[in-house]
Amino acid sequence: MAVFEVWAPAASHVELVLDEGGRLPMKGGEHGYWSLDVPTAGPGTRYRYSLDGGPARPDPRSQWQPEGVDGPSAVVEHSCFEWSDGGWAGFTLDRAVLYECHVGTFSPEGTFAGAIGRLGHLVDLGVNAVEVMPVAEASGERGWGYDGAELWAPHHAYGGPEGFKRFVDACHGRGLAVVLDVVYNHLGPAGNYLPEYGPYFTDRYRTPWGTAVNMDGEGSYGVRDFIVGNALTWLEDYHVDGLRLDATHAIYDEGALHILEELSAEVARLSARLGRPLWLIAENDRNDPRVARSRPEHGYGMDATWDDDFHHALHTVLTGESSGYYADFGALGQLAKAMSDGYVYDGAFSRFRQRRHGRPADGLPASAFVVCLQNHDQVGNRALGERIAALVEPGLLAVGAALYLLSPYVPMLFQGEEWGASAPFQYFTDHRDPELGRAVSEGRRREHAMAAGGEVPDPQDEATFLRSKLDWDELDGEPNRTLLDWYRRLIALRKGEPDLGTGERLAVRTAYDEVLRWLVVRRGRFSIVANLAAVRQAVPLAEAGSVALEWVPGTTVEVVAPRVNHGTEPGSEPAAGPAQVWLAPTSVAVVAHWSKGVEGAGKVAGHRAYSSAG
Repeated sequence: MAVFEVWAPAASHVELVLDEGGRLPMKGGEHGYWSLDVPTAGPGTRYRYSLDGGPARPDPRSQWQPEGVDGPSAVVEHSCFEWSDGGWAGFTLDRAVLYECHVGTFSPEGTFAGAIGRLGHLVDLGVNAVEVMPVAEASGERGWGYDGAELWAPHHAYGGPEGFKRFVDACHGRGLAVVLDVVYNHLGPAGNYLPEYGPYFTDRYRTPWGTAVNMDGEGSYGVRDFIVGNALTWLEDYHVDGLRLDATHAIYDEGALHILEELSAEVARLSARLGRPLWLIAENDRNDPRVARSRPEHGYGMDATWDDDFHHALHTVLTGESSGYYADFGALGQLAKAMSDGYVYDGAFSRFRQRRHGRPADGLPASAFVVCLQNHDQVGNRALGERIAALVEPGLLAVGAALYLLSPYVPMLFQGEEWGASAPFQYFTDHRDPELGRAVSEGRRREHAMAAGGEVPDPQDEATFLRSKLDWDELDGEPNRTLLDWYRRLIALRKGEPDLGTGERLAVRTAYDEVLRWLVVRRGRFSIVANLAAVRQAVPLAEAGSVALEWVPGTTVEVVAPRVNHGTEPGSEPAAGPAQVWLAPTSVAVVAHWSKGVEGAGKVAGHRAYSSAG
């Protein structure tokens, strides 16, 4: 037996339209919900709804769209799936090393099954959580996923609901948590039938992608039920460990209880019932600490936010780019500030925005920030989708990797980054409506024509999608193997040394020289020492130590103060005073000191230092 339910508050009568079984009238209930029990329906039964005698449409809460967004919905019985992850207890976000991937381009097959075949690589790499770009049913066979129209249904081209469950189950079997990217600020332009059912959208606000979702207007109770219910379904029925909420700054809600706060409260209750941690990670470009502040502290209760400031500060220091929002960045001092403060712009004036931006992240733990060297946005929103491996030399890639993987925050890799993948990640779509497809192609061309010199990849061309697929054969060549080994060693060091995991951000101390182009980040008994200059040079340290990890063999540490003997043999204990480390051009090393560090340990005489404590 299957129970069918749909919210259609303005309809006078609603019919369930079965592919095999005709039209059956549904019973109206409270607040515009209609329902019907059908004893003969079961898993796989295909159906639609008709409102007031109108055309039959897919279920807004469809769990499966086997023929795409315009086809019939199909019944899914979640209890029929045989899970093998009964021993999976999950873990807290502060222990995570995230890996963002896009199912369609991650493997040659472009499916959930294909992704399962590559999980061994992720385990060997050392990451422990996979962040999957949106998988909700959208127009066509390929796309980024942010144009979803059936938000409850895993995409048929990837393997549908069964395929996604097998993927999550396989991840848990290998010790990998799963985070799913979800989009609650808009829906895609194709296959979106929600306006026919109820007041899902409002013209009181506008997003960059069109009409905003109605979170606070008349009839918004049903919309909020839809959003919260969708989130809980992924977490409970698909055993997902967390959600990444896309562009929450474009979720407009002026009500007394913001939808993010309501969602976090419901997820907390589900987490307590399931007995495992559940994460909520928000993308939000406002640098607003309220998003990740706890509900008792009058925040929205998200566990973390993506930290764009950290990415921009790191990217510009490595590449020298200064167009668009990168105009606000480029100084080593800004990267040093990001290392302990999280935000660079915490109330400072932004030249790009021409206003003050952000506020201090007072009270937020380091685990409230997810940082990266690249992600799908920062790669794919470039005109040609170039990865940073196409923009800088391997030495600077190694510097960038060390600085964010050994930062106090939660690090996130983007698929293929770990070996310097040559494949771009370009913007691709598969809209079946010719006019919509043409409009998307022309819009992309207008937006990026100047940046790309007029040659903008056509999102609708399948070749754009195929170019974006990872080439796994690159792992056998150089410099890919060397870079991959570097990533493995960095992640292992982070996971093996408590001082280098997600930790106290306010304890980070930095020293840097804007002219000589070096940066030292002190975390406990370790210093990450980066030489961004094109010449070999000595970088001063406040304290001596030994090289724990180096990008270029031959890095040396020299003590520049008299040695102090507190041991039984002459010179048995190295000096605690100033030292210097010789680094090759564009290289990085991790120095292990003989103490946990003292106040001012990151400060070097004659050079700029930054710490949030002054």
